Parts: sequence; C-alpha cells; structure tokens
Amino acid sequence: MARIKRGLASHAKHKKLLKSAKGYMMTRHRLVRKAKEAVMHAGQYAYAGRKDKKGVARRDWILHLNEALKIKGLKYSTFIHKLKLAKIDLDRKILSQLAIEQPDTFNSIVEKVR
Repeated sequence: MARIKRGLASHAKHKKLLKSAKGYMMTRHRLVRKAKEAVMHAGQYAYAGRKDKKGVARRDWILHLNEALKIKGLKYSTFIHKLKLAKIDLDRKILSQLAIEQPDTFNSIVEKVR
C-alpha cells in the first residue's frame, strides 16, 4: 500500500482554524490546540447568545408596553389579561410597535379592552 502524507490537508485545516481564532489573546490565536478549544467554546457561547437574544427582545417589548400603559393608567398584567378576555390576538411585539409608531391605533385597542 502507498503511504499517505497528510501534511497538506492538516496544514489547510489548521490555517482555517487559526483564521477563525483571529483576534483571540495570547496562545489562543497562535497554537492549534488552544485555538481549537477557544473556537469551540466561542461557538457554544454564540449558540446560547442567539437563543438569549429572543428573550431580551421580548423583555424590551414588555418594557415599551408597560411604559405606554402607565400613561393610560393601566398595568401591563391587567392589560394582557383583559386582551385575552376580549379575544384580541395581538402579540407583544406588534403591540409594542403600535404603542411606539401608531399611538392612535394603540389607544383604540386600549379603549376596546377597557
């Protein structure tokens, strides 16, 4: 059997890895083993961050809604409860956008809920 030399393939793989570890501190951007560890962890953090981002967005919508409702003399929790009772199916994102961009429409929704 012929001998297989892997120098070219592993060199390319290492170059690709080190390129993705560019900007990391100390040996993490220089040494292949450390770089691989760092890139793997960074990927895990990025994955978790993408999931967390959705929760942060929802929190922002709720904050905007709460501020808009405070002016009207309503609490956020009671407003959401009354929305469900009135069978108005608008999510928090849409309600938040309405409160910011179209206050007249938002006011009409608040009046219907009352």
